[in-house]
Amino acid sequence: MRRASGKVHGRGPLERMLRIHQAVQAGEYPNAKSLAAEFEVSTKCVHRDIEFMRDRFRLPIDFDYTRNGFRYTEEVSSFPALQITEGELFALVIAEKALQQYRGTSFEQPLLSAIRKMQKSLPDTISISLDDVDRTISFRTRAEPILDLATFDVLAKATAGREQLEISYRKPGAKQPEQRIVDPYHLANINGEWFLFAYDHLRKDIRTFVPARMKAIRRTGKIFAKTQKFSLDQRLQGSFGVRSGEGSHEVVIRFNAQVADYIREKKWHPTQELRELKQGGVELRMRLSSLAEVERWVLNWA
Repeated sequence: MRRASGKVHGRGPLERMLRIHQAVQAGEYPNAKSLAAEFEVSTKCVHRDIEFMRDRFRLPIDFDYTRNGFRYTEEVSSFPALQITEGELFALVIAEKALQQYRGTSFEQPLLSAIRKMQKSLPDTISISLDDVDRTISFRTRAEPILDLATFDVLAKATAGREQLEISYRKPGAKQPEQRIVDPYHLANINGEWFLFAYDHLRKDIRTFVPARMKAIRRTGKIFAKTQKFSLDQRLQGSFGVRSGEGSHEVVIRFNAQVADYIREKKWHPTQELRELKQGGVELRMRLSSLAEVERWVLNWA
């Protein structure tokens, strides 16, 4: 949002109304003509915004003929831009608790900032006991991923800014790390673990990297062009996790009655089909592009 002296070109009604609120609250006494010139809209458009603020947002806005501008007849603490139900607020709290495992990452401050902004915009009539939520709901992960926060911060900023990186990357089982020049396309959390999808200049292809395996990282100072070819959904299409292949495999796994209920309780893959078997078993069918990850998953049930 620009300051009072700036133009608000091509903005939506909500941003115009927020600017009107700021000007009125600051005692600038704006009028329809001055606001229309600032927004580059008609005076009728400004009057519609004012009416909406008065009728829908219940803001005590009125025109002061002695000052030739709009003013508030009562004190207004904040702009009620956010309308939220108690159920939606509860869902927001649950989502915030689910993200607690990423405290300390570069996502923490933006998340808390967004929640504080929403909190300030909530109507006074909505309340919820967060203590009750803390006592009754929690989230646990089987194995918490180990993140080097400095590395994670560089990855997040480089991905957002399309900055090329040089990484020292050690594969599992390898004695020495390899030097790679990569263009980071996408940073994703999949099943509780972080992965970087990047163009690898050594392999001349898009590769998947695990941040925990990066032993050193530095910016090269180069900016790479934005690509329209990369799509995470297409990249993971047909995969059982994060590894995709070029093949097409019809996977059929039969589970006996001892573990069948666990299989029925989850959606393991978008293509899955379940068929009930005799004596309480179940058959799981999936169409995958790679067998590497599903093989390890099957062994977990042995």
